[in-house]
Amino acid sequence: MEKVYEGSLGEYSYSVYVLGKTHLPEVLALQDIVCEALPNKDILQPLSEEEFDFILSGNGIMIGAFHDEKLIAFRALLIPPIDEDHLGYDIGLVDEADLKRVLYQEISSVDPNYRGYGLQKTLAKVIMQQIDTNAFDYLATTVMPYNIASLKDKFSQGFYTVALKYIYGGKLRYVFALDLRKQPQYEDETVTISMGDVEAQQKLLSEGFIGVEMKQLAEDWVVEYKKLK
Repeated sequence: MEKVYEGSLGEYSYSVYVLGKTHLPEVLALQDIVCEALPNKDILQPLSEEEFDFILSGNGIMIGAFHDEKLIAFRALLIPPIDEDHLGYDIGLVDEADLKRVLYQEISSVDPNYRGYGLQKTLAKVIMQQIDTNAFDYLATTVMPYNIASLKDKFSQGFYTVALKYIYGGKLRYVFALDLRKQPQYEDETVTISMGDVEAQQKLLSEGFIGVEMKQLAEDWVVEYKKLK
């Protein structure tokens, strides 16, 4: 098992390893704990045993943080199959060769007993260092509107929204993208819209705007949209 990082969470020390198929039972058990602790079960789109097995069989990257040999967090990247629902289409990619250069940032889970230390953000940085940027150009992922913790996580990594649509059997999700080759440059104009105004956001996205940041205004959360230069 390859160790890729060491750190501490207050009084706890932990190590991060690249996970393999032997870790599947621990991954499933931790996902169950995290899902059970969620006040809103719709926030997380859990992965099935088959989906985890697919990633761990060489179709992506999974890392896990361990404290006293116990898995306390994991993060995953997936090499997705090329199908009609591929998120690369939302980025504007068309050719299969380009779609093959897209990785999905998949599920991220932290044991509730080890939250509050920024572990999810640390694992995001660590897993990014495992990506072969000669093989991939983009990361893509989806997040539910008003899932504030996950949205903050994506924007803090430099992701931007390229679509807002119904997927996973009718669930509303932002589609996020991250260009691994270069930092995006934006035009000056900023349009701010409530996260709950779906139609207005979809209209802006169809006009070439992308969501670049979020913030709280009074009792609501809003998204700031800009155009790429």
